[in-house]
Amino acid sequence: MDPLIGILALGAFLLVSGLVYVGMREDRGRDPLQERLAQFGERELPESLEEIELQLSFRDRIVIPLVKWFANITTRFTPQKQLEATRKQLEMAGSTNDPTTFFATRIVLLVVMFFAGVFMVFGPPQFQADRGPVIQLAVVVGFAAFGFYGPVLSLRGRIRKRQENIVKALPDALDLLVICVEAGLGFDMAMGKVYEKWDNELALAFGRVLREIQLGKLRREALKDMSDRMDVPDVNSFTAAIIQADQLGVSMSKILRVQSDQMRVKRRQRAQEKAQQAPVKMMIPMVLLIFPSIWIVLLGPAALQVMALSGGGLF
Repeated sequence: MDPLIGILALGAFLLVSGLVYVGMREDRGRDPLQERLAQFGERELPESLEEIELQLSFRDRIVIPLVKWFANITTRFTPQKQLEATRKQLEMAGSTNDPTTFFATRIVLLVVMFFAGVFMVFGPPQFQADRGPVIQLAVVVGFAAFGFYGPVLSLRGRIRKRQENIVKALPDALDLLVICVEAGLGFDMAMGKVYEKWDNELALAFGRVLREIQLGKLRREALKDMSDRMDVPDVNSFTAAIIQADQLGVSMSKILRVQSDQMRVKRRQRAQEKAQQAPVKMMIPMVLLIFPSIWIVLLGPAALQVMALSGGGLF
């Protein structure tokens, strides 16, 4: 294999490792500004901006700006609608990453996996035997396609998992909202109780709504944005009912009570639906894996005896 290809592959691998590390670093849900302020609160004030910059680590001064610079270059060749769609998908997945970083990660993974496919085809001698040009091209293209579409598939999986967690947590959250509102609390304070008591995706979404309301956004706009970030039908109906009750002046406790009853009925129906689907899903592994093994164990000795007697010992 050409040493230049190996050097390029190594460099691309290091670059994608840096992108993944930066993405994981920025997705921890912490505020770097507050951390830096806490650090400076424990020490004397610096004399200049240069001193502040030199106190940062090599990662914050060199690696992260370099990765973001490369991500900004990729956005020049990306349509704006695709960026907006990616930003919406990242919000639905609960990620705080920037779409430019996501696109840069896809491009770097494409390059790395392409060179990995080239290495698999032209590198080790044991992989070069009995392979035509069509198979070699298919291997390289397959590796490159996996590197480019792998992050998208991972993101869709995270979205689906987050939506399932929200659907599971919504009925219990509505029950707690009903209890708090009927006890005399306001709707915002009831959402605050849900945010304090639980640590799931729905509670975190309620906490973000409360912060947006405190910053001056209207409650109906904050709830509408929350439903758009989740894209869950149950949450959409819940937020629509709350917005309508807020506009028409309907009692919030009655609306929450009705929504809570409906969500509990839907949860029971989903459980019954999964119970009805279980026999059909069990049929495939039973027919393909369990039944053949049982037949071999039970009928194998008898079949050998019948074949020996009928064939005159031929078998």
